[in-house]
Amino acid sequence: MKQARTLKEKELKHVLNYVTLTRHKLRNRTILLCTYLAGMRVGEVAALTYGNVVQADGSIAAEIRLEAEQTKGKHARTVFVPEKLRKELAAYVAAYPQRSADFPLFYTQKRQGFDANTLAQHFFHLYRAAGLAGASSHSGRRTFITTLASKGIGVRVLQSLAGHRNISTTQHYIDINDSMKRAAVELV
Repeated sequence: MKQARTLKEKELKHVLNYVTLTRHKLRNRTILLCTYLAGMRVGEVAALTYGNVVQADGSIAAEIRLEAEQTKGKHARTVFVPEKLRKELAAYVAAYPQRSADFPLFYTQKRQGFDANTLAQHFFHLYRAAGLAGASSHSGRRTFITTLASKGIGVRVLQSLAGHRNISTTQHYIDINDSMKRAAVELV
């Protein structure tokens, strides 16, 4: 099976510009950025609740603690939230104020939380409408891992950030490109 396409920065900007034209632009932007900026799986994004993201004082958590039932492998994990994503989440939460801690963070127009399959299909349609063939709900996650690898982050750290149990899984996510090869040979 072919892997999801990793996106270049220009392509990511293109899809983010496209979502400004969609009906639920803030929600769509935020769910996309959860995969690109934190490397979250689509099922993890779908499973997020306000309680996972919004702290008691109303601020956005710097670390999201996912329970086992919220993850693919049924192993609890911590997602580290960069400042850029915290700002995006804060804007989203301000526009869609908290209901209760267990209410889905992202929900459909019927006010139901997404399930992983529905959200994956949503990603597929967003990318297709934006003209990015080969992109899928896994593109953000692959781009997250590849971007960090190209900046010299070690594969063990990447494994932990991705929540992978095996390092070989993480290695399959890294998309080697010419700029990474050029940078490597300049180190000699």
